[in-house]
Amino acid sequence: YCLGISAEIFDDICANLASANSSSSPGDVRSLDQDGPTVPVGGVAISRSKVSSGVSEVLGLIKTLGEGYRLSCLYRCQDALNTFLTLPLRHYNTSWVLSQVGKAHFELVDYLEADRVFSLSLRVSPYSLEGMDIYSTVLYHLKEDMKLSYLARELISTDRLAPQSWCAMGNCNSLQKDHETALKNFQRSVQLNTRFAYAHTLCGHEYVALEDFENGTKSYQDALQIDSRHYNAWYGLGMIFLRQEKFEFSEHHFRTAFHINPRSSVIMSYLGTALHALKRSEDAIKIMDCAIFSDRKNPLPMYQKANILMSLEKFDEALEVLQELKEYAPRESSVYALMGKIYKRQNMHEKAMLHFGIALDLKPSATDVATIKAAIEKLHVPDELEN
Repeated sequence: YCLGISAEIFDDICANLASANSSSSPGDVRSLDQDGPTVPVGGVAISRSKVSSGVSEVLGLIKTLGEGYRLSCLYRCQDALNTFLTLPLRHYNTSWVLSQVGKAHFELVDYLEADRVFSLSLRVSPYSLEGMDIYSTVLYHLKEDMKLSYLARELISTDRLAPQSWCAMGNCNSLQKDHETALKNFQRSVQLNTRFAYAHTLCGHEYVALEDFENGTKSYQDALQIDSRHYNAWYGLGMIFLRQEKFEFSEHHFRTAFHINPRSSVIMSYLGTALHALKRSEDAIKIMDCAIFSDRKNPLPMYQKANILMSLEKFDEALEVLQELKEYAPRESSVYALMGKIYKRQNMHEKAMLHFGIALDLKPSATDVATIKAAIEKLHVPDELEN
């Protein structure tokens, strides 16, 4: 009813319009520019030409909204955005449309724009929960802990019985590395709506973070029983099998996710990783190139491609990819660490030491620090002896 007209009145208009059309003879038909017979709508007599024009406008609006939603469901997100942009401004700036636009930007991994659009949606309709589960995930990826905490509290105060509210609270806990509390909040979301596939998937992510792969697998499977096209769950299962080194199963699940959402550079990157683990390196490089072409802003496929090229001992090509990657992610320590490994393999120890040092200066995680320091200690040890 966001169009300002109820379903009953709309049906009444169409019925009266059809009646007026059938009751008039061909000789009585007049141009829409002229005053024609009137049609009663809500107790008010309105000219048939105005009713016909209004009905056409409403049907055109519904068609545009439906087409945008259809494209979103097919993960043709840029096409969906272009369709929604054809809406009149007064309809574009409604909560439902803005939430669909925010979801499209989320799927395109444009988290900053998704944050801006979802914020506008909240200002337009502060009590609408449409898309707020996705918005909380956007803030999670942006590591906006203060904004995410505020959003979660606002949603809980708005509706404690909405699953979206507890998804936001769970994402807030997960960002703070409190995975057990996050899991409880996601489970609360599932209790409130057992048919909410995304909540099951978020439970799976937390189980994986706690290295409980059995329950993680069950949560992803529960999500797929609700929605077989929920690609996030297929992706989650692929990640579990990848970590368990069950590469054939991993490739199958990543490929299924890819068939559902063929424009996701993240899915393509991990599909390529699984193919490389299966010794299908050429296929892996091809799909990494597709992922890079799909989203130049995502550093993951470029990094994975460099890793594959290094394993194939194509060091110069790998370094070329990493040099380009530095332009997109100049403060990513893993890029410099990988360059250090390549220079070490080429016995260029001074350059290797330089890049290991830069990687440490960029304050990587504790695990990465230990790995880089171990590589520095073995800098002059031949690879065959190191293995």
